Amino acid sequence: MSKFIVFKHYVARLPAPVRGVLLMALAAAMFVCMHAIIRDLGKNAELHPFEIAFFRSFLGLFVLAPLLIRQRFRPLHTNNMKLLFLRGAVNAAAMLMFFYGLSITPLAEATALGFTAPLFATLLAMLFLGEVVRIRRWIAILIGFAGTLVIIQPGVTEVGLGPILILSATIVWSFALIIIKFLTRTESSVTITVYASIFLSPFTLVAASFFWRWPTVEEAGWLCLIAVLGTIAQVAMNQSLKLADASVVLPVDFSKLIWAAFIGFFIFDELPDLYTWIGGAMIFVSTTYIAVRESRLKKQAVPASDKSSG
Repeated sequence: MSKFIVFKHYVARLPAPVRGVLLMALAAAMFVCMHAIIRDLGKNAELHPFEIAFFRSFLGLFVLAPLLIRQRFRPLHTNNMKLLFLRGAVNAAAMLMFFYGLSITPLAEATALGFTAPLFATLLAMLFLGEVVRIRRWIAILIGFAGTLVIIQPGVTEVGLGPILILSATIVWSFALIIIKFLTRTESSVTITVYASIFLSPFTLVAASFFWRWPTVEEAGWLCLIAVLGTIAQVAMNQSLKLADASVVLPVDFSKLIWAAFIGFFIFDELPDLYTWIGGAMIFVSTTYIAVRESRLKKQAVPASDKSSG
């Protein structure tokens, strides 16, 4: 215990950007480990992905419970219940498609395609939030979508159901990101996270009920680990973005593809081809540029607004 306290004290003394990079690296590794367990349970244990999605949502509430208790359940108070409900419904659809797609798609390929979410979110923000997308971000979007075509190679090879579901999930998840942007104006990140689990659970339970079978003791242990990994990874990622600029921490997120290739090879005997690496890099570079560009534009807007108000 004393060694843990010393380690925690040492980490706390590190510069904020360094801690942000470490947290993003931790989040990337945890997300991929969670995806690998989901793929293994869906592929080898024959536990339906919809049921895995339900337990991921439901057990996540128990992971969040200590935080709720410590804050005396204040995050449950909200005036945006309808919007939170809508976010839960959209998120559930994305999760069900992604988990099913993950069970039938090589881990590295699924990870690479998952990088496309910010591309779709940028387009939706332009359509629904009136955000201006200028030429450089348009070029980044086009490069990202070109990377997607490099991975799935339509017209060259048959596009399977798995990649289609992964891409569909990222499109639907992009709608959820737009809703979250509205919610962050009035709600805390804890409130948004807690209600995501609350509303996701019944939606995913309905889908899982058609394929239900009770998990074994061993499977239950893996399902608990999925919930822990997913929740901690989400918190670590959010905290990393608070500690450091997106330009500092987002490049570390590409380590997901490295972890996915490593785990996929040793556990599933999957070796990602050159197209997955090239396409994944193209998507990642484009989405990272978009995120960094948006971060810089926001920083430029703050002094301008302060100056005008003075």
